[in-house]
Amino acid sequence: MTDIVNLKRARKAKERAEAEAKAQANRIAHGRTKTEKKLSKAEQEAAQRKLDGHKRNDD
Repeated sequence: MTDIVNLKRARKAKERAEAEAKAQANRIAHGRTKTEKKLSKAEQEAAQRKLDGHKRNDD
């Protein structure tokens, strides 16, 4: 004898699983926090300032 399956619950469970898979893919693609982005930007700006400070002015 087979188990009775509520099709509405099965459909909703499938949709939730698909939404979670999509969310996981988005987390991987866009997974950096705002703090990590700000830190990375600050490091790049500091490196650029250091590089600009070592340039020679040929007037």
